[in-house]
Amino acid sequence: MTEVNELKYSKERKVGEGTYAVVYLGKQMKTKRSIAIKEIKTGLFKDGLDMSAIREVKYLQELKHLNVIELIDVFSSANNLNLVLEFLPCDLEVLIKDQSIIFKPSDIKSWLLMTLRGVHHCHRNFILHRDLKPNNLLIAPDGQLKIADFGLARSLGNPNEDLSPMVVTRWYRAPELLFGAKHYTYAVDIWAVGIIFAELMLRIPYLPGKDDVDQLDVTFRALGTPTESNWPNVSSLPLYNALKVYPPPSRQEIRLRFSAATEKALDLLMSMTQLDPSNRCDSTSALLHEYFLELPKHTTPAQLPKKGGVQEDESSKRRKL
Repeated sequence: MTEVNELKYSKERKVGEGTYAVVYLGKQMKTKRSIAIKEIKTGLFKDGLDMSAIREVKYLQELKHLNVIELIDVFSSANNLNLVLEFLPCDLEVLIKDQSIIFKPSDIKSWLLMTLRGVHHCHRNFILHRDLKPNNLLIAPDGQLKIADFGLARSLGNPNEDLSPMVVTRWYRAPELLFGAKHYTYAVDIWAVGIIFAELMLRIPYLPGKDDVDQLDVTFRALGTPTESNWPNVSSLPLYNALKVYPPPSRQEIRLRFSAATEKALDLLMSMTQLDPSNRCDSTSALLHEYFLELPKHTTPAQLPKKGGVQEDESSKRRKL
């Protein structure tokens, strides 16, 4: 970690603020490269720094990949830890919500492919992201999608270690987490990517629960209630009790929900959103899926739809800190 050096970076204007951090748009003085400086307020914590900040620094230093946000530098200043990150002016949620932007099937394929490449890099380095959602998938000026916000990330080493089920934003939370599982795998990230894939096709959230109880109902109404026959030992999970039983949807029902999707797109979606985590595909098999081989080919990043100018800056203000 370097000490603060006013000559290395400029802070030009604030673009976002949360309880524990402020984000500034700035420049790297030597290269004139646009950067984001995430200023974390260390003085608020008894022990100096909260775990999410430590995790973010640790994992971003370990992960160097085209589809993961780049941590350029870390430096300290009075009562602050400063993370210098590449500046990414837009996120995928902004694009999904903008109904003036038309998504082609090849665009959706491209965003999903880049997301899976980033997730695969995390998983092969034994890192679980635990908060994948459109708002944390940022878009670079050249169209590359990059996974950001590693504040909930965790290395998955000891299989007997208890993990918190209170991770992942509710709408993207896998069923095993909704059931309070303390032992889970990379499959929770794959579920979230599957729900993001569905959202890209629908242009609205796929499973928007109002609260944790409603999230269970919304999820199982759409995908069927898990039972011992389709998910062995599910009833032993802490929060599995007295569920309303919904039948699993037929292939035709799924096809009607995603009317523009090809059969191979539906196959991949269903593989990523299997209720039983042991039946979900992993990032490798997802990347090798025939969906990515069929026409149309994925759009090159530079040709993907973008937001422009002021609208991009507005997305930065909305971004979760």
